[in-house]
Amino acid sequence: MSVRIATFNVENLMNRFDFSGFKNNLNKDRTLQLFQIDDEEQYRQLEQARAIAHADDTRQLTALAIAETHADILCLQEVDNIGALNAFEFGYLFKMVGEGYRHKFMIEGNDSRGIDVAVLMRDHTRYGEPIEFVDMTSHAHLTYNDLGIHTPELALLGIEPHERIFKRDCLEIDVRIGGKPLTLFVSHFKSMGSPRNGMDGRASTMPVRVAEATAVRRIIEDKFASGGGAASKRWVICGDFNDYRERVVIGGDSLVGYTFAPVSEPISSLDILLNDGFCENLVERRPVMDRWTLYHTRGPEERHLCQLDYILASPALVRSNADAVPDIIRRGQPYRTIFPPDQKVELFPRIGWDRPKASDHCPVSVTLSMV
Repeated sequence: MSVRIATFNVENLMNRFDFSGFKNNLNKDRTLQLFQIDDEEQYRQLEQARAIAHADDTRQLTALAIAETHADILCLQEVDNIGALNAFEFGYLFKMVGEGYRHKFMIEGNDSRGIDVAVLMRDHTRYGEPIEFVDMTSHAHLTYNDLGIHTPELALLGIEPHERIFKRDCLEIDVRIGGKPLTLFVSHFKSMGSPRNGMDGRASTMPVRVAEATAVRRIIEDKFASGGGAASKRWVICGDFNDYRERVVIGGDSLVGYTFAPVSEPISSLDILLNDGFCENLVERRPVMDRWTLYHTRGPEERHLCQLDYILASPALVRSNADAVPDIIRRGQPYRTIFPPDQKVELFPRIGWDRPKASDHCPVSVTLSMV
């Protein structure tokens, strides 16, 4: 008895237009920055035309990447609302791929842009076992005071104890697979921002992600406090955690050739969840050079491959899945991604240099035995 689970940041799956770029140049698409736009009404018309023109190719590629996961349960990040999810699932996953997800779950979280986490499920696994929804709980309301995890580092960022912990949510969903219980905890942690207080974007936002990871762990520990504890239960933590424990730093160029050097990070918010065997990052079962789910670049001086997308499994699932190795679907990456030579893949048709693309993120998918 098995179930196939995937996680994927689909990047801005929206059914509304964002017109904030008229007043904030950082939010204006680079295409519109090429043109002189006289007033807000003209900007709105152009932004609508641009967004619609780009959306179809992008979502076809997103659907192709999802199809390659072959997932029974799909955890998504950056979904606008249930309307956008329904339209994408019916118009792309079902009509294009010929197989959809009838059951969709999401609750509005804390993101200021309104992009939330969501879960899609089939009626049955690909192996024929029924997937039964049991319960759903949002933890978007939790504050630092609620869990007693406010720190001086958070205070230095101007974050108050009464503020909410999760920048989006930790969405908890209980299901039964062939009658056996499984709990999903789906999150999308604080993104790495701009440099601040003399630190780079990752370091300056680290206290927020550490708090989010601490909260996820506390939620799981409290949920399974009775009945043998968290280590004895089947659960997974899925999502985009905007952090990594290692990188593959890229040097060189296309003329002399690229170099790829793995580098371990001394500090990561993932340590909160992975220390002392609380759970396992299943992607770390892959070779160190082949764990990346995102290509990051800010010019030739800052290029690396890293893992931002995770499926973390409980000790109980780890014990019954000693040989489970996740797949990472990279065919939806843009052409600008620099692949190690032995990892190059045939990209989906119509992929562009930077766009269209399925996402900058790669879906991660794994089959887990429920024995």
